[in-house]
Amino acid sequence: MQAKVVWSEGMSFSGTSDSGFSLDLGAAESVGGKNDGFRPLELLLTGLIGCTAMDVISILQKKRQQVEGFEVEAHAERAQEHPKVFTSIKIVYRIKGKNIDENAVQRAIQLSETRYCPAQAMFKDVVPMELSYEIEEA
Repeated sequence: MQAKVVWSEGMSFSGTSDSGFSLDLGAAESVGGKNDGFRPLELLLTGLIGCTAMDVISILQKKRQQVEGFEVEAHAERAQEHPKVFTSIKIVYRIKGKNIDENAVQRAIQLSETRYCPAQAMFKDVVPMELSYEIEEA
């Protein structure tokens, strides 16, 4: 896997990867940016929940769960001093559907956490993560 960022101006970059997609990276005005793109740590957090979300929805679909809506949200706390790393991450899986089996949801999340999601595997040894879920009947 390869990725590249190319500087535009100030604190503005364009990022690309093997998939051929691109995205804008930027910074807050308070640090010389223009608020014109994702912050790098936002991408790490988005990548983490995107990875686990793909696992969980795939597993739920294989278990024939009638999912009508699905989202994963994360909240990360950061250290006050540089390098301002993540100090904790809370991930909430929200599943909406008909007759969703709670055991299937728990197992899907567990499999993502312990077997399938490389992002969780990388983060789990360096930052505490709290995982929870909510099921809403459609």
